[in-house]
Amino acid sequence: MPRYDITTADLKHRRRLTAGAIAAPALLSLIPAVITILLLLIVAGGPPVAAVILFFGVIATALGLLAGSVISAILLQRRATWTRDMRERIASDGIRAEEIEWFRKEMRSSEKRALKAVESGDVLLGDAYRDALASRLTATRIVRSSKRELQLAKRRQGMLKQLNSAQAEDFREEVVRDIEKISSVADQAKAMLIESEARLQMIEAAAARGGSIADSELALKRLASRSAELPLALESARMTDEVRRELEAEPELDIDLEK
Repeated sequence: MPRYDITTADLKHRRRLTAGAIAAPALLSLIPAVITILLLLIVAGGPPVAAVILFFGVIATALGLLAGSVISAILLQRRATWTRDMRERIASDGIRAEEIEWFRKEMRSSEKRALKAVESGDVLLGDAYRDALASRLTATRIVRSSKRELQLAKRRQGMLKQLNSAQAEDFREEVVRDIEKISSVADQAKAMLIESEARLQMIEAAAARGGSIADSELALKRLASRSAELPLALESARMTDEVRRELEAEPELDIDLEK
């Protein structure tokens, strides 16, 4: 699976959605308000005319504000959905240090404070902290995802036990292999999570005492390697599972025909 890189077009699309959500209420309410003021200044009429213009101007401004708010809500929803999809694409091949800003909602408050403090004190320590934090985020996601995939695989294993076709046994063996693979990925992810959290604590301690982490470079590289390999392993198991779902339709059909 090729690594997904954030493009300039992605960043521009995100900025456009944000700018549109902010600008819509202001523009749609400001335009009728400005037109109303200009009409009041230009139209030479008595107080009744001015009152009518002002009345309809206030209504138009209120409707513009309402329409702008609706458009803003829609754009914000689209931005949230698009950002969620982007996070899934980014995390599918492992989160990198330069991508952790996309996952700030998944960062703990203590990690955000520590990252800011470490980066302000030492650039190299800040980079190392970002690497370890990226590994922590990746491991947490894989642990959560692998639990879900493991539950689905075991549920499918139970369903296959009820099938009596010739292909059912092959499917059961493949499901067992998938369960073993997903369990292995989950165990590695848990180990990576423990290592990354320990590394974060070590870097924070090094930053607090003004030390360095030259002796931790090898461990960080190992974490970065696992961060890239584990998502691919889990994705491979997921793709195999999707293929099997399509094949499982055939034995189910055979059973229905026999009945």
